[in-house]
Amino acid sequence: MCPSLAVAGSTSDFKRCRKLNLDVGEDDQHWIPSPMMTVTDKHICGGEKGKYKENWKAPKISATFYLGTPMDALVRVVVIFTYVFSLLRISIGVDTITVNQLITDAETITSAGGSFELGFFSLANSKHRYLGIRYKKVSNRAVVWVANRENPLNDSSGVLKVTSQGILVVLDGANKTLWSSTSSRPAQNPNAQLLDTGNLVIKNGNDGNPENFLWQSFDYPCNTLLPGMKLGWNKVTGLDRYLSSWKSADDPSIGTFTYGIDPSGSPQIFVRNGSAVTFRSGPWNGIRFSGYPHFTPNPVYTYDFVLNEKEIYFIYYLVNSSLLMRLVLTPDGYAQRFTWIDEKGKWVKYSSVQNDDCDNYALCGANGICKIDQSPKCECMKGFRPRSQSNWDMADWSNGCVRSTPLDCQKGDGFRRGSGCLLWFGNLTDIREFAENGQELHVRMSASESDDFSSTNSSSKKKQKQVIVISISITGIVLLILVLTWYMLKKMKQQLKRKGYMEHNSDGGETSEGQERLELPLFELATLLNATNNFSSDNKLGEGGFGPVYKGILEDGEEIAVKRLSKTSRQGLKEFKNEVESIAKLQHRNLVKLLGCCTCRREKMLIYEYLPNKSLDLFIFDQMRGIVLDWPKRFLIINGIARGLLYLHQDSRLRIIHRDLKAENVLLDNDMNPKISDFGIARSFGGNEPGASTTRVAGTLGYMSPEYASEGLYSTKSDVYSFGVLVLEIVSGKRNRGFSHPDHDLNLLGHAWTLYIEGGSLEFIDASIVNTYNLSEVLRSINVGLLCVQRFPDDRPSMHSVVLMLSSEGALPRPKEPCFFTDMSMMEVNSSSGSHTAITQLEAR
Repeated sequence: MCPSLAVAGSTSDFKRCRKLNLDVGEDDQHWIPSPMMTVTDKHICGGEKGKYKENWKAPKISATFYLGTPMDALVRVVVIFTYVFSLLRISIGVDTITVNQLITDAETITSAGGSFELGFFSLANSKHRYLGIRYKKVSNRAVVWVANRENPLNDSSGVLKVTSQGILVVLDGANKTLWSSTSSRPAQNPNAQLLDTGNLVIKNGNDGNPENFLWQSFDYPCNTLLPGMKLGWNKVTGLDRYLSSWKSADDPSIGTFTYGIDPSGSPQIFVRNGSAVTFRSGPWNGIRFSGYPHFTPNPVYTYDFVLNEKEIYFIYYLVNSSLLMRLVLTPDGYAQRFTWIDEKGKWVKYSSVQNDDCDNYALCGANGICKIDQSPKCECMKGFRPRSQSNWDMADWSNGCVRSTPLDCQKGDGFRRGSGCLLWFGNLTDIREFAENGQELHVRMSASESDDFSSTNSSSKKKQKQVIVISISITGIVLLILVLTWYMLKKMKQQLKRKGYMEHNSDGGETSEGQERLELPLFELATLLNATNNFSSDNKLGEGGFGPVYKGILEDGEEIAVKRLSKTSRQGLKEFKNEVESIAKLQHRNLVKLLGCCTCRREKMLIYEYLPNKSLDLFIFDQMRGIVLDWPKRFLIINGIARGLLYLHQDSRLRIIHRDLKAENVLLDNDMNPKISDFGIARSFGGNEPGASTTRVAGTLGYMSPEYASEGLYSTKSDVYSFGVLVLEIVSGKRNRGFSHPDHDLNLLGHAWTLYIEGGSLEFIDASIVNTYNLSEVLRSINVGLLCVQRFPDDRPSMHSVVLMLSSEGALPRPKEPCFFTDMSMMEVNSSSGSHTAITQLEAR
């Protein structure tokens, strides 16, 4: 008899089933479904080729059928095939479950990126059915979260649904609730979504803000900690996020081991077997957990430990998001990290929290030190002896150590320095010695033992110290001679170069004093000619205020931007020196990096890092390119420019006022990070100088503050004004200068302020970002921009305040009316102070 289907029939019946694509053993007449079955939408036997194929394993059918006549056989085969295909799992192809939508045992949902899948499953040696989340793209689809781990299903009748109250419910065939989520927040059009992080969340409508989630599986982990998942406490709600082991590899119900943070005292991570501690990480020391010195930054993942008035938690993130990693608390209590290796087609252990015997909690008892590299592993701290010498000799260290001599504060008791600084009272349990990255430990000892310890070790240490001192001295002298020789040769070479350059520049009117201040790498003219293909027009990137800018490629493949000062510009030479002196020693991620300069044969050139995306104006003022800069990128650019200005105004060695901040002078790197450039008219000041005035106003119309344009007065608040204009341009996608509106003659600033006071700021937003913006961030940016362009400098915030306002969620001040200009054409402004009158010339760039 066939184990899956017993058949009695003629040879003709046998041949009919051949047409059904069934593999038939002609000797014993057993019929076994083929691994690949073809189903047609018109015929069962013969006819058109099927349109639907799926790989599957034949289910075992316990019934015995008699096929009878050909017609009866056909009907029965149809029934059998209907049953078989009903067993196939169906992916509904979406990541969201709506209210009262039922996900049956045969259905799954998949995260948007295809990384994770939610559905019912059984483990290898178990008949129980569970609802859980598994990896999707890999062959070993490890389970990362289980809902009904304590109440499994015994059959495939389970369903999952979302109620109108925003509750996830797992029901069995009798409509009995086996598991449900919780929520204390009101639900409005709730739905459940499986994110590509592996987090199953319940949210209201399309609200993707994690702070507003009604519930999320990341708050209720099982035995797996995924990247981006918090391990720790929410002090406000009392929520404790910790891992709990499975009972076995085939039983996901709660085991005996837990892995979590104990917030009492100095927070640290514990592994417990029931209530008994089996491992502790040691307290967080600001860099890592003190008992886990090999837990250091690495190229695979980064981590953070957050401790504030609201939360205590540990979290880690993958450096390369394409990698797969999970931290698992195994059934036997080991916390291990696994990564997926495609070449091996399996999960490979990357690291383990517990690495050796010394990681076993209190292995050496109270006041005992575990030293993994010696035998026996345990010894008492200096000034202590085993509590039970006989047990200690039998490698039973659990009783620990006691003081050899009681302490007497009147007899000069002292401290022996160990390896940071920990303060404790009573017995100290779970100590181990590290070869490196340990912390200092001072052990209080009686006076007699302290003296004995010092005298016993003094002679040997004295010899050791002598050898060390002599060796270090000789090595230090040799290294010092080598370093001084190298430095002098390098200095002489630079002086020879500078001397040659000064001789070439003597006809150009440049003094040696200016050259000596240019402490920058000097590029040979031949190097730049070769890099730019003799300043070919094909390499030209654009035209700056004082000359063209070219792209170049050095011999080592490094791309550069060469700013070439126009030979006919006497005014430009002054700005050239100023730019070098302003930016030469500035280092900030939001400032363009100056690589060097070249002053040779009347040529004046600056060499900058090359930024492939060129300048900001090419994107925000172009309807097609503007789509590339969605709102998250624009908000990142606004914050980056703000941080760059804050560095110039407050954090650099000298306070620097840029004076020409505009969209054209903000360059973008590969990742659209902004970098402020063009310091040709920048000015530097000492720490107490508020600002200055000039009779030669140079800048760009539309970005200059009113006091600078009309009176020549400039300060850090002038840059703040330019920043405000730039923010409003980024949000609106329109230039301030040349802006026009059919209903009024106001410029862009006046238009923005009018909409603001009328409550219509949404009309100000660039149409290309309407589908990507965060309403709170956009309105906050408009508000900050209007605060920066207020008429009077004292009303404008500092860049320090701007950075805080952009990053906070608190209420912002109401901006005052900006200075409206309806015509920003060329103009002359009289500037007077007392009886002195100066004509100020406004120069456009």
